[in-house]
Amino acid sequence: MGKESIKMIANNKKARHDYFLEELYEAGISLHGTEVKSLRMGKCSIKESFIHIEHGEAIIYGMHISPYEKGNIFNRDPLRPKKLLMHKNEIRKLEQKIKEKGYTIVPVEVYFKGSLVKVQIALAKGKKLYDKRNDIAKKDMRRETERDFKVRNLG
Repeated sequence: MGKESIKMIANNKKARHDYFLEELYEAGISLHGTEVKSLRMGKCSIKESFIHIEHGEAIIYGMHISPYEKGNIFNRDPLRPKKLLMHKNEIRKLEQKIKEKGYTIVPVEVYFKGSLVKVQIALAKGKKLYDKRNDIAKKDMRRETERDFKVRNLG
């Protein structure tokens, strides 16, 4: 068998910045109507999404799939909760980890694997305690000192 091609649709950089990602899992997404066509066009955002386990099923909330432009009455609500397709033992394992203090489940990437839409989810622990603005300020200060150093050496 040949390798399946992977085409990235959406990436959640915010999750990588806000959490320490410990374990990664792959899950399918239950889609309806014209949602797959929108995903093929790359119309997806998982920036503000999260995953919750209810009644033994993993459900993703806040995943925005834009309505298909040429769609009709079959277009669904862009923010509707979507069921994730995972094995029950994986869901149970995740549920046990969530009960521990500080763990949560966040989506990291959405991609096509062959003809199937997959989402990579991560078991994340502890929110990082620094603000992005501090990182930007440090970067700007470093850049200014490098500029001053270059000006002094050239002059």
